[in-house]
Amino acid sequence: MDRGRVTLQQIADRDGTHVTTVSLALRNSPKLNDATRARIQKLADEMGYVPDPALNALVAYRRGSKAKPNSETLAYITNWTSRLGWQEHPAHAQFFEGATAAAESMGYRLEHFWLSEPHLSHQRLSKILEHRGIRGLIVASHSRQMEAELKLDWPNFSGVKIDFFPHEPQLSGVTNNQIQVARLAVRKALESGARRIGLVMHRGWDMSVDRRWTAGFLVEQALLPEADRIPICYFPEETPRSAWENETESEVRISPDAFRSWYQRWKPEVIIGCHSFLADALPSCKLSIPQHFSLIDLFLYEENPSFAGLLQNHRQVGTAAVELLAGQLVRNSFGIPDIPTLTLVEANWSEGASLADFSSSAPARP
Repeated sequence: MDRGRVTLQQIADRDGTHVTTVSLALRNSPKLNDATRARIQKLADEMGYVPDPALNALVAYRRGSKAKPNSETLAYITNWTSRLGWQEHPAHAQFFEGATAAAESMGYRLEHFWLSEPHLSHQRLSKILEHRGIRGLIVASHSRQMEAELKLDWPNFSGVKIDFFPHEPQLSGVTNNQIQVARLAVRKALESGARRIGLVMHRGWDMSVDRRWTAGFLVEQALLPEADRIPICYFPEETPRSAWENETESEVRISPDAFRSWYQRWKPEVIIGCHSFLADALPSCKLSIPQHFSLIDLFLYEENPSFAGLLQNHRQVGTAAVELLAGQLVRNSFGIPDIPTLTLVEANWSEGASLADFSSSAPARP
C-alpha cells in the first residue's frame, strides 16, 4: 500500500531531532557537524525520502520575493599587479560589470577584495570574510604571475572562478569559449572565399586562456589542404620568457620587423588576431586593412563597423559566475568540489569592413 511521501517531520520523529535539524542536514548545511548530517541523510535515504520539487520551488519563490534590507555580500577577489589595474582591461572590467548587475538583481551585494593588499595573507583574508559572514567568493582577474595556490579556508566558502588563474584550487568556473571563438573566426574567413589564413597571437594572452585560441585555430587548420596551412605568428620571441609571461599591459604590439618577416614569407589573405597587435607594424610595413590583407578581430568588446570579428560577451561571463555561485549557496555547497565544472559562454559574430570578399577570386571548392 502506498503510504504517501515521507516528510521531514517523520524523519525528525524517527531520529529524535527537530524538523529544522533535518532540513539543515538534507540541505548539507555547515551549521551541523559532519556526523549529524551523515546520520540524518542516511536515515532519510533508508526511509525513502524524496524531495518535493514543487515545494522547493515555492520556498525559493517566497525567499526571492521577500524584501532584503540586509543583502548578503559576495566577495569578488582579484590579484593584479595593482589594486585596480585589471579595470584597464576591457574584458576584466566587463566581467565585473556583469557580475555586479547580476548580484544586485538577485539581492546580493558584490564587494571587491585585492589579494595583494599589504599585510593581507590568505589566512587573514579568510578570517575577515568569516567575521563578516561572507560565504560566496568569485575568484577573478588574477594576472599570470599570480599563479600561487589560493589557500583560503575553503570548507567555509563556496567559490566560483572566472577564467583560469590561479589553477589551484580547482573550483567550478566560467569563461569565454575561446576555442569556439578561434574556430568560428577561421570558418568565417573560409566563407569569405579566403584560402590562406594566419593567426597572430601574443604568447602571454594565449597562455592566459590555457592556449585555447591556439587550440581552436589548429583544429580548423588541420582540415585545410597542407599547402594552405600558415604557421602561427607568435610574439614576442619565446625567450626571454619574462618578456611575455608576466606582461600585464592591456595593449601589446608585435614589432614591425617580426611582423614584416612573417607576412612576407607567408602572404596571408586573412589574419586572425587583434587590431591593436598590429598598430605599430602596419604603418612601418606600409600595409593597410583590407587593401593588403583582411583582419578578423578576436577581441571585440563592442560592435565596430570597421572591424569584423567576435563579440565575446564578457558581461555574460560575470552574470553566469554569480548565477552559478548563487546556486551553490542555495544548495549549501561549500569547499573545493570533487568534480569541478566549467561553464563556457559563446561569442557572437560581428560583420565589419576589415573582412573583404574573396569569393570572386577564389577557385571553386570541392
